Amino acid sequence: MARTPERWDVDDPQFWDSTGKSIAYRNLWISIPNLLCGFYVWLYWGMLAKIIQRLHFADESLFAFTAWNGGQPYDEAGYRALLFTLPAVAGLAGATLRIPNSFMIAICGGRNVKFMTTVLLIVPALLTGILLRNPNTPFWLFVVLAALSGVGGGAFASSMSNISFFFPKRMQGLALGLNAGLGNAGVSVMQFLIPWVITIKLFGPFSGEPHEGIWIPNAALIWVPIMTLLAIGAWFWMNNLPQHKCGPAPAAIGKYLWLQTLGFAGSGIGIVLLVFLKPDAIPSLIWIFVVLAVSVIATLLMMRYMTPRPIQESLNAQFAIFSNKHNWVMTWLYTMTFGSFIGYANAFPKLMDDVFVTPTNGLITSRYIWIGAAVGALIRPVGGWLADKLGGARVTQWDTWVMVFATVLAGWFVSLANASETPEQYFWPFLITFVVLFATTGIGNGSTFRMIPMIFSKEQAGPVLGWTSAIAAYGAYLIPKIFATQIKAGTPQYALYGFAVYYVSCLAVNWWFYARPGAKIKC
Repeated sequence: MARTPERWDVDDPQFWDSTGKSIAYRNLWISIPNLLCGFYVWLYWGMLAKIIQRLHFADESLFAFTAWNGGQPYDEAGYRALLFTLPAVAGLAGATLRIPNSFMIAICGGRNVKFMTTVLLIVPALLTGILLRNPNTPFWLFVVLAALSGVGGGAFASSMSNISFFFPKRMQGLALGLNAGLGNAGVSVMQFLIPWVITIKLFGPFSGEPHEGIWIPNAALIWVPIMTLLAIGAWFWMNNLPQHKCGPAPAAIGKYLWLQTLGFAGSGIGIVLLVFLKPDAIPSLIWIFVVLAVSVIATLLMMRYMTPRPIQESLNAQFAIFSNKHNWVMTWLYTMTFGSFIGYANAFPKLMDDVFVTPTNGLITSRYIWIGAAVGALIRPVGGWLADKLGGARVTQWDTWVMVFATVLAGWFVSLANASETPEQYFWPFLITFVVLFATTGIGNGSTFRMIPMIFSKEQAGPVLGWTSAIAAYGAYLIPKIFATQIKAGTPQYALYGFAVYYVSCLAVNWWFYARPGAKIKC
């Protein structure tokens, strides 16, 4: 087990060269694959929903869900909308769990958090694989497992906060970009891998019986043995740091589990509101945002008033970020970049099928769905590197302009496809435009994350990195739910036009606070 260094001062060049560099890079290279697995498990629900839908439409006896429909089968539009619940629930849980994860490193220690996160991810992956063997599994069980998969989403906040402590400010753009970008690649790895692994009986009898020639449990089971090895690697080769007052490992793990429990409680309240308690008098789009607000507020209140005194003292010091207006400004901007990336990645597999695939055109979208997320993830370090060279605010400003135009253009192609009897003719223009959009989310991810260490002190940068990523992660919940409401209404392009309006607001905010000539803060 790697020991905790007695001193840690990476902004001292001599300490960095003699001691800090080797420790920092070792922790980074172990952090990346652990985070990749987190994104895989968190966001495979978009792919699973797509496959379940395909199996059901081929054979209505498979996964014939009747939940919350009076025990009656759903019509086609209703079934499509229902399945968006799974990625939305995973997105809601993962985003809410980022709130306690934002403050977890200073309380629990980086090594302890990475180890426990990977261990907890094994549970929903294993159980999902087991339950997918039975096509009569009740829908509510998949909802529960989607919520448990949120651990992978929460892991991003703690992982980024942890890595920010290991590198000097001058290198944080690239270091955070590598951790986030290659970690985010778990989305594209998942989208690329799943269509292949479900075609073979990979785990023998444990893969269950094939349905329509595929073994869908493999989609969840494939990473269980790999995550077991990665958990061992995190425990033995990652480090806690001296400024993290985590105490002995058993006590630190206990604090970790308590904070995660509060996150699950907050997300559970939101999920109950989302699935069971929507008032008929409130429009669906408004209720989506109400659920988000309630989840955030409930989690923060429980962290504030339901934590033991030793944890409370550390939390109070970190909660100081909420009195800094730039925390809220950067939350708005970072949601534009990462929130868009993670939301589009979560909704993309089913969105392409719902808009462009018909029973007669034979379009196979699984060949292409991984491209957008791969481009967005892999280009993220480039965004960090450009921000290191040109300034984060400048890169963010130009990147946002491209986001606006790409989003409007993608919406236009969706509107043309939606009105056409041959929607496949618009698939390639849409795909190319959306890949450009994914690229802009990746570059913006890197540039906005680089801005944070330049705006905030070392003590506040870690919690701000975690908090902004937590709120941005609600994109994984919001975007699938917004697409679901608009697909049910027959106007999916309106969702994209709405996102473009939000991006225009980010243009104005970034310019006013950071990019204009007279801005007080240059970053």
